[in-house]
Amino acid sequence: MAASFAISGSRCASNCLLKQNVIGKCKSAIQCRQFSVSSACQVAGEPDGPRILTQDIPGPKSTALKNDLNNLQNPASVQLFINYGKSQGNYLCDADDNMFLDVYNQISSMPLGYNHPALIEAVRKPENLQAFVNRPALGVLPPNDFVDKLNVSLMSIAPPGLKEIQTMACGSCSNENAFKAVCFWYKNKERGGKPPSEQELRSCMVNEFPGAANLSILSFMGGFHGRTFGALATTHSKPIHKLDVPSFDWPIADFPKYKYPLEEFAKENAAEDAKSLAHVEDLIDRYKKKRPVAGLIVEPIQAEGGDNHASDNYFRKLRKLCLDKGVAFICDEVQTGGGPTGKFWAHEYWGLEVPPDVVTFSKKMLTGGYFYRDEFRPNEGYRVFNTWLGDPSKMVLLQEVIRVVKEQNLLKNMEVTGVNLLNGLKDLQKKHSGKLFNVRGRGTFAAMDFSSSEARDKAVKCLHKRGIHCGGSGTKTLRVRTALIFETKHANIFLDRLNQVLQEDF
Repeated sequence: MAASFAISGSRCASNCLLKQNVIGKCKSAIQCRQFSVSSACQVAGEPDGPRILTQDIPGPKSTALKNDLNNLQNPASVQLFINYGKSQGNYLCDADDNMFLDVYNQISSMPLGYNHPALIEAVRKPENLQAFVNRPALGVLPPNDFVDKLNVSLMSIAPPGLKEIQTMACGSCSNENAFKAVCFWYKNKERGGKPPSEQELRSCMVNEFPGAANLSILSFMGGFHGRTFGALATTHSKPIHKLDVPSFDWPIADFPKYKYPLEEFAKENAAEDAKSLAHVEDLIDRYKKKRPVAGLIVEPIQAEGGDNHASDNYFRKLRKLCLDKGVAFICDEVQTGGGPTGKFWAHEYWGLEVPPDVVTFSKKMLTGGYFYRDEFRPNEGYRVFNTWLGDPSKMVLLQEVIRVVKEQNLLKNMEVTGVNLLNGLKDLQKKHSGKLFNVRGRGTFAAMDFSSSEARDKAVKCLHKRGIHCGGSGTKTLRVRTALIFETKHANIFLDRLNQVLQEDF
């Protein structure tokens, strides 16, 4: 019979109540830090803490459902089956009624956690019904309130300096179409604004030059920009994504590889910046002779590739290099966009004089697309097009998300909670020297390394058994991807459970 583990409470020195499971007592020496932030982001009905009812994770119901799914498709990536009706706020409930504090959030995709009342109310409102019942072909038959919806949702939080937008359905197709827009822009410059020649129109139909432009998109080793065909050519995080798929001869630059703690390796990390920038410039120059670089794509934090950071100064210099070389600068904010770093757009930290040419988004934004400078608007219709071009119902929900973020000051919540989280992780790194490495992050968009991929995978499994749902990135990194309603009290629960794992399982 499966063991049933109840919840008990314990009080830390700073008077922060930590809810914990009796499978491990509160042995944490973590000092609970107090920062002022409104607790209004609490979702009514959210559990007080994790609850694990089954001896194994996944439990018997999830395991049986996975076996059933195996009759229909390959279920190897499935971790758990979820009861989304019972999930609430920052807590995820699985098919076996195990309740997890979720610090992974559908791979950084849940802005307000599970079953937030503002989103439930938006679905219930009669005036929003048509957006959910009818999914239009937005490129040809948008609804009569489409412009209003764009303005009150996506354009209300547009990155500074970018006044135009193209909606899409997901992150991969956002990047795919951004690549197309960049190539249109590049060729339009080459033609001096003149229309394409008859030769270009004929040759493109048989995939030949000059109509099939001999251009490239520069990306970085460790980057992830999607699994669709073109985006996959710029993805370099894990071999399993790319194996057996034909790709393009596009340039791949080295991303800076920092040493931590940053304050102790300023000189070495500055040298990494300089080396990467020199490599980018060399690739642009070399490819100009055979396959000119039309655009460069980069993440503010390389997420899937292992939460790799670079300095604000590095990105400022990278932007200037693109301007000097006539290369479009694409900032991929699919994971970092929407507020988890403490700003709505992570690239706002960089302090750019000239904004990115294109900023792609999805995940926490609930829909996909890209913002762009006006010179990247195609001259003709149908050049960036598919049947749906996004989903108006997602803008209804996003409008509510943005309202809640502003009213409850959730960006400040991410900043404050992130400070507590990162300081706590650094304390654990000191306490468990040799087990935890390279704590880093912005806001709650955080990560830490283990000694090996095996150690990281073991930590993930042990945290699952202690009621923390989490996941990895790169080869040996555990990443944290919280909802915007994740507070200091939630961070303290996570820190306590991680401390238990490091103390008792390693």
